[in-house]
Amino acid sequence: MFTHLHVHSEYSLLDGLSKVEPLVKRAKELGQDALAVTDHGALYGAIEFYETAKKYGVKPILGIEAYVAPKSRFDKDPKSRWPHHLTMLATSEAGYSNLIKLSSASHLEGFYYRPRMDKELLEQHSDGLIVLSGCPSGEFMTALREDDEKRAMEVAGWYADVYKGRYYLEMMDHGIAQFSALMPKVAEIGKRMGLPLVVTNDSHYTQPDDHRAHEVLLCIGSNTTVHDEKRFKLDGNTFYLRSEAEMRSVFPHLPEAADNTQAIAEQVDIKLNFGRTMLPDPGVPSGTTARDWLRELCEAGLYRRYGHPTESQHERLRYELDVVGQTGFDEYMLIVRDIAHYAKQHGIRMGVRGSAASSIILY
Repeated sequence: MFTHLHVHSEYSLLDGLSKVEPLVKRAKELGQDALAVTDHGALYGAIEFYETAKKYGVKPILGIEAYVAPKSRFDKDPKSRWPHHLTMLATSEAGYSNLIKLSSASHLEGFYYRPRMDKELLEQHSDGLIVLSGCPSGEFMTALREDDEKRAMEVAGWYADVYKGRYYLEMMDHGIAQFSALMPKVAEIGKRMGLPLVVTNDSHYTQPDDHRAHEVLLCIGSNTTVHDEKRFKLDGNTFYLRSEAEMRSVFPHLPEAADNTQAIAEQVDIKLNFGRTMLPDPGVPSGTTARDWLRELCEAGLYRRYGHPTESQHERLRYELDVVGQTGFDEYMLIVRDIAHYAKQHGIRMGVRGSAASSIILY
């Protein structure tokens, strides 16, 4: 069995052509029971992909092709404008959570032409993730392209230390001579350092015939036309979702590198529930419930506000508390109270809207 682990959907904006559902359907048609999507720098398509894959009985592997700053994510030096690429795959809910944190930080703190993370962040949020060395734009492959084997091994060593047993050297061959020539060296370094290899295909479209449409998409992204000989494009038409037989034929002498795709897929165990209501902890004292604590706070507030509350005021409070309890909003009311207290303590003006303005509980 073979699993694609380096795949771009339309959520790799102006770079990936594949729509999520046809992509998943194609994997299913090819007899592949798992599929990763690793869009550039973000997780925009993760939920749609997860739900679609589940619908078609394909195991979803949530990932990202990250941009890693050459130095610090805070460094906005034009000389280090181009970040390295890194393939990252979540194997658990903790890993998916770390991907979200990494993606958010790369946008909020590291954005410079691209949303960039750095090695400090990678060390902080490494749990639940498998990492592949990346395409020719990866730090490891860049060192090899620059004929700096020592540097390549240092890079591989750093990632192997951080992702103990979860770092793979990525093997891909799209028939581009300068990159194909480096693959034997990748395999040699893997053997020398005891690092596993894994075969990938840098998929940017679903079917072989989609390559022309993909060229047009890249032209839109780079503001050029297909008549421009110097435009950016992916050489050849092999950047599609290839079959297992095709992928194994790329590196026939390294069957274990293809087998490792399935070994990685089998490590993935993510169950996401998008129907849950997730609220922060309102800090209910031990030994009581949110409902009882809300009632206690309101009864104390009733005397603080009115001094000697009337029976109608007591009745109104009881009625509102019953309604809130029946609808399960006790914790929500306590959260609103916490927000209101914070606003008052920090001099933040606060108002109400709608029917909340007439609630005796909130008053």
